[in-house]
Amino acid sequence: MNEIDTNQLLTQMKVLAAKARDNEISPNQVNATENEFGNLLKNAIDKVNQYQVEANDLAVRFDSGDESVNLTQVMVALQKSNVSLQAMSQVRNRLVSAYQEIMNMPI
Repeated sequence: MNEIDTNQLLTQMKVLAAKARDNEISPNQVNATENEFGNLLKNAIDKVNQYQVEANDLAVRFDSGDESVNLTQVMVALQKSNVSLQAMSQVRNRLVSAYQEIMNMPI
């Protein structure tokens, strides 16, 4: 299971900000970092979406009377999707905060 660790994400962002302040970064390094970070973020969003789709599918199947799906499975899937969405919201909030901090840095 691939979950987002917000502390690790923030640490990576701080390291990148420190590198940007201390050293001039070449365009190749910037592109590699953007791709790595972009892929990490995209994978996390895709995983949250997958949890949402699975939970919705299980809930619809349970409501329609599918006997292979029990209430426990539905509730666990719904909670998993809820927690992952909340975590993604926190990551978004931290990213916005970090962006604002970077924009407020003196040049």
